[in-house]
Amino acid sequence: MKSITIKGSERESVGKKATKALRNAGQVPCVVYGGEKPLHFSANELSFRDLVYTPNAHTVVVELGDGTKVDAVMQDIQFHPVTDRILHIDFYQLFPDKAVTMNIPVRLQGNSPGVRNGGRLLFRKRKLAIKALPDKLPDFFDVDISKLKIGQNISVATLLNDDFTILHPDTTVVVQVKTARTAVAADEDEEEEGEEGAEAGAEAPAAEGAEAQE
Repeated sequence: MKSITIKGSERESVGKKATKALRNAGQVPCVVYGGEKPLHFSANELSFRDLVYTPNAHTVVVELGDGTKVDAVMQDIQFHPVTDRILHIDFYQLFPDKAVTMNIPVRLQGNSPGVRNGGRLLFRKRKLAIKALPDKLPDFFDVDISKLKIGQNISVATLLNDDFTILHPDTTVVVQVKTARTAVAADEDEEEEGEEGAEAGAEAPAAEGAEAQE
């Protein structure tokens, strides 16, 4: 998984006054949990742009002024209810031998024949929660919908992998195509209807001829 470097400074004071002063200066107060003790630091709000305002998932390298570097993953974020500015971020420290829980985005690949025939595509799970070692975290779940017809779905069961554990039931639907009023028959159904129509057309003249003879 791709990693983003966040350069910040360790916070000596974590009181309300100090926190307010940081926010007024355009800094975001943060905490990294999971180590021997919580690591309090702050970083410029713009530093989190590529981490927060994106559908992609990333790990983080927190780089402090004294040379300290900590691998982490974002666990929680708080926004201001009115301005939507970032108020606080919690991170969790990563260790090579310790599994971590993370939400991984789902990407759809291909074009569904069910949608081409008028079906409605329902993207049920845009992210999936998984548990894995840091070096086994995938960037995306790529889901191929090129064979997805009307009435069919793709569930978590098709995405299982030995590298990680998906924290959803196997039957959880990720994407499906439902029928719609405007939906047309699939190609094979259209062929069957065409054959039936041809048979009916062949019988019609014979019936008319019989009526004429009477």
